[in-house]
Amino acid sequence: MAEYVSQEKNRRSLVEERDFSITGKHDPRSLEANSHHGISSDDDSDSPNDNDLTNVPTNTSAITRTLSIVRTRDSGKDLGPPPDGGLQAWTQVALGHMIIFNTWGYINSFGVFQTYYTSTLNRPPSDISWVGSIQIFLLFFIGTFSGRATDAGYFRFTLIVGATLECFCIFMTSLCTKYWQLFLAQGLGQGIGCGLMFCPTLALISTYFVKRRGIALGLVASGSATGGLVFPAVVMRLLPQIGYGWTMRVLGFISVATLIPCLVFFKQRLPPRKSGPLVEWAAFKEPSYLLFAIGMFLNFWGLYVAFFYVGSFSRNVIGVGQTISIDLLMVMNGVGLVGRLIPNFLADQFTGPLNLLIPFSGATALVAFCWAAVKDMSGLWAFAVFYGLTAAGIQSLFPATLSTLTTDMKKTGVRMGMVLSVVAVAALIGSPIAGALVQLDDGGYLYAQMFMGSAIIAGTLTLIGARIVKVGTGIVRV
Repeated sequence: MAEYVSQEKNRRSLVEERDFSITGKHDPRSLEANSHHGISSDDDSDSPNDNDLTNVPTNTSAITRTLSIVRTRDSGKDLGPPPDGGLQAWTQVALGHMIIFNTWGYINSFGVFQTYYTSTLNRPPSDISWVGSIQIFLLFFIGTFSGRATDAGYFRFTLIVGATLECFCIFMTSLCTKYWQLFLAQGLGQGIGCGLMFCPTLALISTYFVKRRGIALGLVASGSATGGLVFPAVVMRLLPQIGYGWTMRVLGFISVATLIPCLVFFKQRLPPRKSGPLVEWAAFKEPSYLLFAIGMFLNFWGLYVAFFYVGSFSRNVIGVGQTISIDLLMVMNGVGLVGRLIPNFLADQFTGPLNLLIPFSGATALVAFCWAAVKDMSGLWAFAVFYGLTAAGIQSLFPATLSTLTTDMKKTGVRMGMVLSVVAVAALIGSPIAGALVQLDDGGYLYAQMFMGSAIIAGTLTLIGARIVKVGTGIVRV
């Protein structure tokens, strides 16, 4: 009997310990049962007052574990390693593709609008290019704020505001008849909307992958190629038939239809990091991070000159019609689909993104210089194909490389946003400078072509410096 009582007491003590670790208090039924079996509890033996909590025995280890869980949950601890695949992760990639389709896809199609606005508004190319440049600038620059908001747990709110603003401004653009109206709607409004969606999307996708991050970001980035095919095709087909206003509204309906699933199914994986600065200035003390930011500034300073001006070059210098000029832009964007996927796949499997970004940057500079030798349509088609391939490699390897410069995934948003803001300034002034050089050359494109190639080759040399300070000159995957 004594042995039975001892076993029963031990069993009920374990039950009490479990209940106390969960609720912080004893189950009164256990105490009552102990009394029924003639077993006196520690509370009864030590204190006659059952309501005196000062003498209730505490399970210190259970309390410590419970408080630790609460503190960990509130501090935004990583929930484990990224899944690096699976249905949910690849669903996020598909949704990210739609976001880039509606942001970079629209921007990569600006050459169509550049040609149309220059002829209909009777404004110089430099003026028109400011509309597209401010759009790219804001897409990048807003990343500092939208990236930090993502880290803080406001991803969905930021995405909803950005998508709503972009769609609204596309419909407002359909009503524009003057230059300043276009600048406000298509330049400022759409630029802010795109900026609120772009950086958070890249930051979110990066938290789902490690080994396959390059190809995942490449699939996301290929949305710019998809959009660069769809939007110019719609403009080319519908503009002569239904006019500018309804063509723009059709583009707006396409954006609404493709953005709604993103608002519903996008899911932030990491808990929020509430504390932390808007800008982590200490990151710029890392030589590799600083040189990478400078190198990408120089790359993007010249990168979009061809996308903006290949259409006007084909019309003003080669002498083709508007349809052919739009076809050129579509080819340049279409081959970019391959240029965004293959480099990222190779980077994941063999080289690492930075090792591949450097040769793609150098190749883009070489092709840019070759543009000056183009005298007929066959040469221009060749330029469009090769430039589309190499420039796409820079665009897709850029976020993949940037993600490797951040070891703490909870800081991905803010550190990505910082470099995007640096690149924003280059994207803002690059194409207008090229437009001014076209005017300075009395309608010739040589000055603009040399500026474009020189900026990208300078960026290539700076990226080489970033690699050297990071891993040296040896053959290392990075």
